[in-house]
Amino acid sequence: MTSNLLFAPWTTLAPAIGNHLWQSTLCLVMAGLLTLVFRKNYARVRYGLWLAASIKFLIPFSLLIILGSNLAKPHVIVPANTGFFSVMQEAGQPFAPPVAHIPSPVAFSATPPDVLPAILAAIWFGGFAAVLILWFIRWRRISSALRRTEPLREGREVDALRRLERLAGIRKLIELVSSPGTLEPGIFGIFKPVLIWPQGISQHLNDAHLEAILAHEIWHVRRRDNLASSIHMLVEAIFWFHPLVWWLGSQLVEERERACDEEVLMLGSKPNIYAESILKTCEFCVESPLACVSGVTGADLKKRIVHIMTERVANQLGLARKLLLTAIGIAVITVPIVFGLMNPPQTHAQAPAATSAPLPSFEVASIKPNRSADLSRRIMFLPGRLNATGITVKLLISMAYGVKEFQVSGGPGWINSDRFDVDAKMADSELESLNKLPPDQRNVRMSLMVQSLLADRFQLKVSHATKDLPVYALVVAKNGPKLHEAKPGDTYPNGIKGPDGVAHPGMMRMGPGQLTGQAVQMGQVAMLLSQMLGRNILDQTGLKGQYDINLQWTPDVGEGMMVGGPGGPKPPTDNPAPPESTGPSIYTALQEQLGLKLDSSKGPVEIIAVDHVEPPSEN
Repeated sequence: MTSNLLFAPWTTLAPAIGNHLWQSTLCLVMAGLLTLVFRKNYARVRYGLWLAASIKFLIPFSLLIILGSNLAKPHVIVPANTGFFSVMQEAGQPFAPPVAHIPSPVAFSATPPDVLPAILAAIWFGGFAAVLILWFIRWRRISSALRRTEPLREGREVDALRRLERLAGIRKLIELVSSPGTLEPGIFGIFKPVLIWPQGISQHLNDAHLEAILAHEIWHVRRRDNLASSIHMLVEAIFWFHPLVWWLGSQLVEERERACDEEVLMLGSKPNIYAESILKTCEFCVESPLACVSGVTGADLKKRIVHIMTERVANQLGLARKLLLTAIGIAVITVPIVFGLMNPPQTHAQAPAATSAPLPSFEVASIKPNRSADLSRRIMFLPGRLNATGITVKLLISMAYGVKEFQVSGGPGWINSDRFDVDAKMADSELESLNKLPPDQRNVRMSLMVQSLLADRFQLKVSHATKDLPVYALVVAKNGPKLHEAKPGDTYPNGIKGPDGVAHPGMMRMGPGQLTGQAVQMGQVAMLLSQMLGRNILDQTGLKGQYDINLQWTPDVGEGMMVGGPGGPKPPTDNPAPPESTGPSIYTALQEQLGLKLDSSKGPVEIIAVDHVEPPSEN
């Protein structure tokens, strides 16, 4: 069995990886365009742009967005399925499960959903390991060569090296070692750099040639090129599948060597002497340069010689270009942070720990056991009053915390079996202040009041968690939606009526094998279906209108729920008979009748865990 711990977050991880890849690629393309703008300036400018593009692969913009969102004031959101303005009635069946379970459609996918992330993870890890092994083999080669070296304490190489160190402003002396092999001169190491100098090469170089080669290596140390190379080696190992990452590596090497060439010429070396020293080194050293070493013969040698001889002087950065680079650097960092500031972290209204102030509460509340034979449930929130009949504590928790019943876990069995009648009244002052709030804040406050009721009368204590569970995505089917848009101003004379005898837009009713709704939104449809299927359903249709719904299917055993929208329906006196058992399943009916379908997936689902609860005392 595939490990859920390893692959359960795939549905959230895959989009994050995709976003990071295209954002990093875009930064790489922008860096490439900027190098064209600065093509006549010093190579170190272009090298810095390429290096910044490489480092971007290791720093997702999401980290900066999170930083910005944490700096912003948290934003309280209202649970999408708060149900205080709805009336629920359930035609209870004594031996039916609380939520009817309908198996997933068999036509979703022939491949188990966990196989794809497992295959992709295995392929990535194989490439990652292969790149690391390649780098390790190269590192072992140079490490083996180092063990055969001997330190140089005197000689014209040492004298020239110390003189050039002072000119370059290097305080920590570079260790110079003599290698018996024919490796080219190069710097090995990051924090304790060692200059490998092949034995016998000094005999082929006069003083000017020798100083030019040493100066090149000193500037590799001064610029910390080995550290930058190691960073990009890590990028290549992680993103080995990205072709532009490897192309970026070649650009870094080319501009790195050109930058050192420019510094050598600025120290006073003559172009012809410097070019001759590089050619003499190549003639003496027959082995190729190693990626772990910053040498003198790296990059395209022919192009370097041409640049040394013909483009000895590069243009200084003007004020306009300095401002351009500064503005781009600031924008890259600040734009994600500003985006995070504009999207503060969302905190759920149902979390008592989100505020240090006492929760608002009802003035008086009556809670009594319901032992009647009528198993229907009814919840109504009237002005200044909560009235519920035949409800379970589990249902009340789900309504208070803005989740569905299957998202409430733990607790003793009686919270899902014992039924209660609740009549709670708020103080007049509380009702007056509540009516002054906008609808979203009003729903938040009502949620907190019911939470306070649960905590006070049931001694309820809960904790919040998020688990990756099976979910459905409600999407538009292949041939498009088959929905009837609601007519503006329709009074629905034969529609679903509330307690006031008036049919309101947004009302829905679900019976065995039947779902009807008037001027409803797709979010309402998804919420109602998820309550019946026992699985979170995410509205991903993209449909923003209001629609009249009439959906019929073959009901599963245990279906008997009827839910009303704002205002709520009265108990129907002529409950229609369910469709014939030969009718379509709910999945087929959604596609054939509404042009919608349910895609099975996994995703984060909020879970309310009951840590402690007690039966209330009667009053």
